Amino acid sequence: MSLKKSYLELKDLTKIFGENRESGVTAVDRMNLNIEQGEFIVFVGPSGCGKTTTLRMIAGLESITEGAILIDDEDVVNQPPRERDIAMVFQSYALYPHMTVGDNMEYPLRVRGVDKTVRRKRVEESAQLLGIKNLLDRKPKELSGGQQQRVALGRAIVREPKVFLFDEPLSNLDAKLRVQMRTELNRLHNKIGKTSIYVTHDQAEAMTLGDRVVVMNDGHIQQVAPPQMIYDFPVNRFVASFVGSPQMNFFEGSYNFKSGIFNSYMMNLNVSESSIEDKIEKRKVTLGVRPEDIDIRLNSGDAEDSIDATILVVEKMGSEFFLTLQTGNVEYKAIVDPESDIQRGDEVSVIFDPEKLHLFDFDTGESLMEWSQVGN
Repeated sequence: MSLKKSYLELKDLTKIFGENRESGVTAVDRMNLNIEQGEFIVFVGPSGCGKTTTLRMIAGLESITEGAILIDDEDVVNQPPRERDIAMVFQSYALYPHMTVGDNMEYPLRVRGVDKTVRRKRVEESAQLLGIKNLLDRKPKELSGGQQQRVALGRAIVREPKVFLFDEPLSNLDAKLRVQMRTELNRLHNKIGKTSIYVTHDQAEAMTLGDRVVVMNDGHIQQVAPPQMIYDFPVNRFVASFVGSPQMNFFEGSYNFKSGIFNSYMMNLNVSESSIEDKIEKRKVTLGVRPEDIDIRLNSGDAEDSIDATILVVEKMGSEFFLTLQTGNVEYKAIVDPESDIQRGDEVSVIFDPEKLHLFDFDTGESLMEWSQVGN
C-alpha cells in the first residue's frame, strides 16, 4: 500500500474555554510545534494538561481560540474535519455492532464515495497488514479487545490520510495486551511511515513509541526531545518527576557554585561545577537523583559522600528490587539487583552517582545544568 507522507506545524495554538483568559479556562496556551514528515510524536502528561484538547483541535473536532494548524504548509483551521484528510483512533473502538469487520473498515470509504473495487482492495491490504484478514466476516462482539483495536486501526488506515491521530487507544486493554499492541503499533508505523500523533498518560507508551516525546503540563509544552533525552536530560523538575518509575528523588538544600558542594541537613555532596550554568555563588536548589543511580552498600566503611540510611520497604519486582530508604525524616527510593542480600530494617550506606546528579532552581524548578536546553 502506497501512502503519502505529510508535515504538520502548530503556531501559537491556543484554546480557552470561556469568553476570555480572565474568566475562562486556558486548556492550551500558545503551543508551537513542528512535526516532520513520517514522524511519530507522543504527547504525554497528567490528566487535564491539554494533550487531548490539542489532538481534537488538529482533527477539527474542537474550535481554536488563537493560532494556526498547518498541514503541508496549508492552514486547515477553517476546514471542517472531513476535509483535513486526518484519521483519528479513539480510546473507544466505536465499531458498528451490526456490521462485520470488513464492513466496519470499509465504511469511511463508502461514505466518501470511493469505488467498491478500491474499497475492498484497501480493506484487504489493511487487514493483511494488521493480521486480521481471517476476521473480516465476523461481528465486533465475536472479537477480543485487541482484535477490536486492530479493526479500529484498520478503519483509519484504509483512508490513507495525511496524518494519523491516536487518543489513548490502548487504555482499555489489559497490561499484557497493551505491551503487545505497543509492539504492533511500532511495527505498523515502521511499515506505513505516516506522520502520527499519539496521546497518552502512560510514560511507558511514550518512551517506547515516540520518535520524539512532547511533555505537557497546564496547557504548556515543557520539553520536546527523543525519549532517552527526556529521561536523561530533563529541563525542569516537572519533567524529571513525571518521566521515570519510580520517579526521581528530590532533596532540598543549597548549592555553592564556588566550592561545588550541595548542602542539606542530611548530606554534603560534590556536584561537578563544570556542568552547572548561571554560576551564582550560592543559591537555594533542589537536588535530583534517579533511584537506579543510587548505590546501596551494607559495609561501605568511610566511602566519600556516603549517607547513612535505613531500609524501610523492599518491593520485589522480579528483575529488580525497589527499596524505600529513610535518612533522618526523609524517605526516598533506590533500585537494586534482585541478588542483593539487603533486607528490611538493614542499616546501609548510600552513595549517589556523582555523574548522574541533577540540580533544579528551588523557586522555578528549571534545570541548572548546561545541557538543560538540549533537544528543544
